[in-house]
Amino acid sequence: MEKAKQELIGKVVSNACDKTITIEVVTYKKHPLYGKRVKSTKKYAVHDEKNVAKVGDTVKVVFSKPISRTKRYILDKVIEKAAIVD
Repeated sequence: MEKAKQELIGKVVSNACDKTITIEVVTYKKHPLYGKRVKSTKKYAVHDEKNVAKVGDTVKVVFSKPISRTKRYILDKVIEKAAIVD
């Protein structure tokens, strides 16, 4: 039986580099003492072979073998395109 690959869903915050995007993943955790939801964000460098994703897009990424010093994820698909603002 094959182990399921880790998947993350996040928003693209940068696509300045060639074949690399930076995504921001937001998670909510319950505070252990007070019970309030606490928002935490983390950024990941993601490999985007065809330069498909743009800033503001919501994307799904999959864990893979190391591609570079910081890149450990590959773009799976663009879930939602960013709204174009004129």
